[in-house]
Amino acid sequence: MPGTPAVPIAGNRFCILGGASLVGSATAGELLDHGAAEVVLFDNFTFGSDAAIAHLRDHPRLRLVRGDVMRMADLLRATEGMAGVLQLAAYMTLSMDRDPWGGLDVNIRGVQNALEACRANRVGKVVFASSNAVYGYGPGVAGDLVEGTPFHSVGAPPAAILYGASKIIGEQLCRDAHRKWGQDYVVLRYSTVYGERQHHRAANALYIIETLERVRRGEPPEVFGDGSETKHFVYVGDLARANRMAFERAATDVAVNASGPAPITTLELVTLVTELAGGGPAPRCVGAEPGKVRLTSGGAFRIAHEEAFRVLGWRPEVDMREGLRRLIAWRDSNEGRVA
Repeated sequence: MPGTPAVPIAGNRFCILGGASLVGSATAGELLDHGAAEVVLFDNFTFGSDAAIAHLRDHPRLRLVRGDVMRMADLLRATEGMAGVLQLAAYMTLSMDRDPWGGLDVNIRGVQNALEACRANRVGKVVFASSNAVYGYGPGVAGDLVEGTPFHSVGAPPAAILYGASKIIGEQLCRDAHRKWGQDYVVLRYSTVYGERQHHRAANALYIIETLERVRRGEPPEVFGDGSETKHFVYVGDLARANRMAFERAATDVAVNASGPAPITTLELVTLVTELAGGGPAPRCVGAEPGKVRLTSGGAFRIAHEEAFRVLGWRPEVDMREGLRRLIAWRDSNEGRVA
């Protein structure tokens, strides 16, 4: 293993597992812009899409590899000669709801497979995409969520708890790899990601798109409950920068939050999307649809990102208004309409 956990971007090769995705494509662009010799996007396209990476397909230093984290041979080939690996491949809550066993396989065994491939190929550093789901859901989730906040599960949908628990296990597999064979790693606990090339997999991020589409059809946007539920989003460009800095900085064996500048309530979010979309009917309050996974966060909370600044020198730069403006502009562009 290298003598330092810092992995410079310029001149090095990187593999992004689950790369044909919102975060994968944004991070690939970030690494290429900072001089990466090659970026490999590894994906089986179960959830990834050609649309997410179409703008990168002709880049001379980008390579697309079709493969599956459940197949060790695929991983060994893809990670050979890599200085760093970003592990994004995962089932999210909506997918976990449809196929819990498949989700547990990918989110746990898939992570272990990736770590074993990195060990075999002597990869310098792994950045593991975790989630604020490690803090759980429900009334216990309130106040400042810091890296030592415990997991809360009472009253949350089973799929949400399975997803959060699988991310906790993934983090511990990284810790285990560090202790047993010195694998350098950084865990980034993403809050809900949104931005250009947004997919339809994340329950909370999907709420933005659903609201925009209703406003554009002239229908009143829907607010669940009284609109006071808190959510914390992070703009994808900020998150791509966090991924890059996690490789570059001399940090290892750490887990930090990567969240946006400030939380937002459901009512504030709907009002902001409506305003940025050009206005529309007033929102109407509705209850949850039976059988539909709709994440509830409980009381007011903030996902603290001060530790990420201390460890990595990273803090979010794009606030919710600007990030939503960029997302809506992309949706209205030729690329957004085609996708």
